[in-house]
Amino acid sequence: MLEPEPEEWVRTALSKVPMKEAFINHEIALLSRKLNLDHQDPADRFIAATAVVYGLTLLTEDTRLQNVPGLSVFSSKSPIRS
Repeated sequence: MLEPEPEEWVRTALSKVPMKEAFINHEIALLSRKLNLDHQDPADRFIAATAVVYGLTLLTEDTRLQNVPGLSVFSSKSPIRS
């Protein structure tokens, strides 16, 4: 069994880190179908489209998402910017 329970862990983590939820809307849903991805995984499509619409940088090691046009991505393999 995991300690603490996953729900408790998530609530504690969210209380310590200031963040806002990015709601999925029609713009994100439509863009998710237009993105140039080589696969149809809806979760990846919604994650990428949400980042694009809200102007966020996506932190990911998923190489399938690292070259999506218009998507700002940071990974441990990203070059350091000065």
